[in-house]
Amino acid sequence: MGRPLKIAMIGQKHYGSREGGVEVVVTELARRMAALGHEVTCYDRSGSDVMTGGAADTRERVVDGVRVVPVRTIDKKGLAALSSSFFATLAAIRQRPDVIHYHAEGPCVPLPLARMAGIRTVATIHGLDWQRAKWGKLASAYIKLGEKAAAKKADGLIVLSRAAERYFKDAYGRDSMLIPNGMDRKFPSSADLIASAWGLSEGGYLLFLGRLVPEKRPELLIEAFKGLDTDKKLVIAGGGSDTSDFESHLHELASDDPRIVFTGFVNGEPLEELYSNCFAYVLPSDVEGMPMSLLEAMAYGRCCVTSDIPECADVLAGNGVTFEKGSAESLRTALRALLVDIGRAGQLGAAARAHVEKTYTWDSVVGRTLDLYEGVRR
Repeated sequence: MGRPLKIAMIGQKHYGSREGGVEVVVTELARRMAALGHEVTCYDRSGSDVMTGGAADTRERVVDGVRVVPVRTIDKKGLAALSSSFFATLAAIRQRPDVIHYHAEGPCVPLPLARMAGIRTVATIHGLDWQRAKWGKLASAYIKLGEKAAAKKADGLIVLSRAAERYFKDAYGRDSMLIPNGMDRKFPSSADLIASAWGLSEGGYLLFLGRLVPEKRPELLIEAFKGLDTDKKLVIAGGGSDTSDFESHLHELASDDPRIVFTGFVNGEPLEELYSNCFAYVLPSDVEGMPMSLLEAMAYGRCCVTSDIPECADVLAGNGVTFEKGSAESLRTALRALLVDIGRAGQLGAAARAHVEKTYTWDSVVGRTLDLYEGVRR
């Protein structure tokens, strides 16, 4: 390793949070880079936690060897990411790091300011966020502006999937580096807390876990599940994200089926137990970047069922089941086949775990990212 680098990271909401994949990735990169001797600063939003609703820690502090600096945030829908990334960029420029690493498209809008200040920049595109159904025209246009800034101005561009790699080449003529997310090895837990909280047992439920937003299509899963003749439950775990009306709609859809359980946002031991004991994990998304929840379910050795979009199918690599995107009937058929062939579900889960442990390691992600930092710094 060369001399220690001074690194700034912008784009996550709150360091250490599990609100979304961006937060998990930034936390893992930052703490592991700090452990290697690099000086890492993460700029946090100062608004409330989107998933839990609790107030964020507004103190500057050091966590895991990482300097965490909250920045001014306009805590209103559509303005939080815009304001926090702008003020974070100004704060980072004052600190003069070797590289500023932006995460996600929206936070990349002020990236050109760092370039004008002579600071090297890297952008990780976690997904084509302007495609997400929750955003209106104005918000989508703003996010697309961030995408263009990353494609045209960033010194280094990281994508998480081959589909995104092709997109940036076709749309902007821009080469990118494919560095998929990593995942720690997971060790299953028994169904203790989830049994007392929601009456769940080992192998007794299908699991959807993620933000309750339209592009993840939880309503499609509810529709497919309601047509299945099974005594297994369907667990919908997660909270809304600027989409409270959509979350209410999901509850209405499920109100006539007592087998469907909503847990709300889950973290810690209950989350570990949910992954560990589900019969299958289901992700019916229309739009994804590289879903951390899918990697996590695979790492727990769970059989996974996803839509056939490349961002999911490439992660599964044949070690799971895919169905036709947007088709409740195709999803129902896939689930029905697994429910009558329990042995196959177990085999796919074991294969998924082996694939993740071999392919998706954080050591590789961190090493390749640091190599990119060194490359753009020269």
